[in-house]
Amino acid sequence: MRTLVIQLARFGDLVQTKRLLRSLIAGGGEVHLCLDRSLAELARLLYPEAVLHPVCAHGTGLGKLPPQEQAAALLAANIPAFRQLSALDFGRVYNLNFSPLNFRMAALFDPDCVRGHVWRSGQEEVGQWARLAMRWSSMRRLGLNIADFWAWHLPRPMPAEDVNPAAQGRGGGLGVVMAGRESRRSLPPRELAALTTALLETWPELAGKPVTLFGTAGEAKAAHQLVRELPAKHAGAVRNLCGGTDWATLAAETGGLDLLLTPDTGTMHLAAALGVPVMATFLSSAWCTETGPYGQGHRVLQAVTDCLPCLESQPCDFGVACLRPFAQGLLTRYLATGAAKHLPEGLIDFASGTDGLGVSYDARAGEDTSAGARARFRTFLARHLCAGGAWQDEPVREFAERLYAERDWLVPDAESSALRLGVSAL
Repeated sequence: MRTLVIQLARFGDLVQTKRLLRSLIAGGGEVHLCLDRSLAELARLLYPEAVLHPVCAHGTGLGKLPPQEQAAALLAANIPAFRQLSALDFGRVYNLNFSPLNFRMAALFDPDCVRGHVWRSGQEEVGQWARLAMRWSSMRRLGLNIADFWAWHLPRPMPAEDVNPAAQGRGGGLGVVMAGRESRRSLPPRELAALTTALLETWPELAGKPVTLFGTAGEAKAAHQLVRELPAKHAGAVRNLCGGTDWATLAAETGGLDLLLTPDTGTMHLAAALGVPVMATFLSSAWCTETGPYGQGHRVLQAVTDCLPCLESQPCDFGVACLRPFAQGLLTRYLATGAAKHLPEGLIDFASGTDGLGVSYDARAGEDTSAGARARFRTFLARHLCAGGAWQDEPVREFAERLYAERDWLVPDAESSALRLGVSAL
């Protein structure tokens, strides 16, 4: 069967589509991928078996045009691709993003073959699985990794442990990602330099090896500030690649590291996809159960102040309190000793693993007050998805009452749990 995945989001989202795409590719047939044209080179590296259909989704370069010319330029860029897509006979289309362009593209296809975000009879329609995700988005400390959410559009995606290689150092030293797209998610240069120094001085596998800085050209100033904050013996080992990598270079450099220190970024997901160990710092709106590094052997230093996770688009009324644990000297001592008593209050050190549902995170140190509820939530989802025989477990009433709606069983839906059970029983 010929299938199409429409993934119009950004760098990290493209990498996080790996479980879905690899499952489709492993199943045979012809797999097509529609994505923003700025990511086509990266997609060729990650998914060489897929047929690519680049479109202009992010408006890259359009901002330089007068407003009255932008719509015409967008149409001129996309109409040839739309015509090509509509002429192909797709047996299934996985339309992953809730966006106006995704819904308009859904209109190119028979709505009965589209999963996720559908255009039916002139109206936007969201499938049951995506509607359920919108409801649980209010419980972000529980969550499901977005890579697993997309993959479970399939009745049986590939096992989570087979998606990415198990993390293992490759000999190239420490990589440091300067910042993510949202500034509050990232450590300032001083805190980042302290954490970098702690890793270099306490992890034997990093001794005497280079430190490679990654980021955009706009982060070059912060990179220079970080170097000034490092002890001289480490500053001399720095390679500053900010603004100096294309997709192929970024993949090659990242794929050769021993460890990547990073906030929640696309480069983090790329490293995990290549089997490079990740040490991630999550604060502000970033929560590891939703977007943490995928696979086995990664770690996340997760801030857990009461106000988290927040919306980074809203002003912070608490002085970015989630940053304070990363500025404490105790964190350096914790990284050196691994003793839980030294982990600063307000942090959890999570280790990644996998289960029948997808990637999971267990606390190595710190108080994970959501662990019990998260385990019950994962059981609820596993039952809903008929994953790993979980339908034999006792129902999880608290989440069934909170997350199911009458529409889920009154209105026919190709993504319904009942149909999944029928497929799984074959």
